[in-house]
Amino acid sequence: MSAKKRILFIANEMSPYLELTEFSETVNKLAIKANDNNFEVRCIMPRFGSINERRHRLHEVVRLSGINVTVDNDDLPLQIKVASLPSARLQVYFLENEELFKRKSLFHDENDKWFEDNDLRTVFYSKGALETVKKFGWSPDVIHCSGWMTGLIPFYLKTVYRKEPVFAHSKIVYTIGETTFKEKLGKGFISKALIHPSLKEKDLEVYKDGTNVALMRGGATFSDAITFGSADTDKKLVTEFSKVRGKKTLLFKEDSDLTEYLQLYHDLAS
Repeated sequence: MSAKKRILFIANEMSPYLELTEFSETVNKLAIKANDNNFEVRCIMPRFGSINERRHRLHEVVRLSGINVTVDNDDLPLQIKVASLPSARLQVYFLENEELFKRKSLFHDENDKWFEDNDLRTVFYSKGALETVKKFGWSPDVIHCSGWMTGLIPFYLKTVYRKEPVFAHSKIVYTIGETTFKEKLGKGFISKALIHPSLKEKDLEVYKDGTNVALMRGGATFSDAITFGSADTDKKLVTEFSKVRGKKTLLFKEDSDLTEYLQLYHDLAS
């Protein structure tokens, strides 16, 4: 019997833990459906302060402790917690940092003011997710990224992490979803995103505006396949990425049973 193909979901929202857009429920359903169809599945998301640790039965993974993630010359401690997805035998790993994610509100303060460190949080999460997978020693065949906070991950996989053995055969799916914020990541975003000496600012040109759309455009640009997670996706992105030579694309389908996603994973992993 052939070994199960492995799928890693990296998201910034997933039902029932955090529901910002409709795609949070889709990530949940995709993970369960893939798990039920002979894929080996793991999920990663941020452990925002609004996620109730007791209710969702999160506990620390001691063997994964001790990771420090360096961003902008700062060593930031990364704590990893895990929970079992309700009604499924698969694990969701939560990336936690006291300073960056413990606050109760997500991206804006109680006065609806955009957090100035959302750029740092984004880079920390992107690098932290990939360092966590290295610590697993678990090689995913397909990495499915969704949510604007994961927009840098396809770029990092095609550059800094390209020669890492754990990612040697990984194919990347990126889902373009709804635009959920109008602000911009700070002026220092690109310099913070330069996580390795081999990277230059021009490599991150597609991300430089620091907008929601720029992050999704970057994620789609560096992925192997593109899907659309909402009927409300930015029209320019739909036009730009609906048909891209050399990339598989899945357009948004209302009331889909998600079988087309499983086919996409099979095609990419074969």
